[in-house]
Amino acid sequence: MVADDNTKADLAFRQASEGTALLWRGDYQNARQLLNALARRADRPRRQPRRPKPVPEGVQAFHLYRQARAQRARMLGMVLIPVDPGHVVALRRAPDVRAACEEAYGPSDEPYVVSLRELLGVIGAHEWRVNGVQIGALGGARVHPHYGVFSPVRGEYVNLVERAPLPETGTAFDIGTGTGVLAAVLAHRGVKRVVATDMDQRALACARENVERLGFQEQVEVFQADLYPPARAGLVVCNPPWLPGKPGTPLEHAVYDQGGRMLRGFLDGLADHLEPGGEGWLIMSDLAEHLGLRAPGELTGMIAAAGLRVLDRLDTRPVHGRPHDPNDLFHLARAAEVTSLWRLSPEDPSVR
Repeated sequence: MVADDNTKADLAFRQASEGTALLWRGDYQNARQLLNALARRADRPRRQPRRPKPVPEGVQAFHLYRQARAQRARMLGMVLIPVDPGHVVALRRAPDVRAACEEAYGPSDEPYVVSLRELLGVIGAHEWRVNGVQIGALGGARVHPHYGVFSPVRGEYVNLVERAPLPETGTAFDIGTGTGVLAAVLAHRGVKRVVATDMDQRALACARENVERLGFQEQVEVFQADLYPPARAGLVVCNPPWLPGKPGTPLEHAVYDQGGRMLRGFLDGLADHLEPGGEGWLIMSDLAEHLGLRAPGELTGMIAAAGLRVLDRLDTRPVHGRPHDPNDLFHLARAAEVTSLWRLSPEDPSVR
């Protein structure tokens, strides 16, 4: 359905909720106002039934929450913006999005449409890439995330890697490097050679750019691999997605680890990729345990099943604001969350 400045928010909400897309032909800033109006309607409390149903808890509550957020995202994604060749938005009062869209989508010689919600995300990602994220463990230097690569805004896991006692080694692996921030921290701490691996092309390009920008290109090699490179190291670091579950978007691959594939792959392959006397660092949040998505003791059982022992564990609390927000549906779980760096080694190094 074609929509413009005269389209009423109630009509737009009804159409979008029923799966009808709204191709916007009016003022760009008015489209943003319409999107905000749709979000307000989506977030309005629903009428309570005469016979209240039992309030879901634990895992059921979390899955229902994810389902509701996915439905909300689909509805808000129904406001579409036309884009001319060269990533030009020709609507009144539209910003220049050419650089942001070029970074996200590559060159474009054809017209296309994009949801306004996604376009705003692309613009935000471009601003993150331009401004970067300041990293205290790098002496205040900045890491610049690309579109589709998880930003290291939760600095507690970076700080754990900065303060953990560094084993005597000349080589380290950073498994699932993302922006390359942990590889850079290891290089900053003096590791002579760091191999940073990832499977995602955006992450590989992002890590290479950050490594070069920070001046670590002689120490850090960015290598495409599914978890491990074909070698051994004295230190192997991995910060896998911290929640078991199916990712709903590309960016959620940094949050949800379907079937625990990356976590199990790291643990099961660690002993075969460590040098004698080496150790692995697993950085994990225990939010999954507090949400009921992973049973207490399940992680330590996985560590033991992989033939590994725990040398030490460093803990820290989240520093972001959500644990202190009582309006957050999972406030209690977030308030109890602890992020840990597990120092691991083979149970019997002599057999390796």
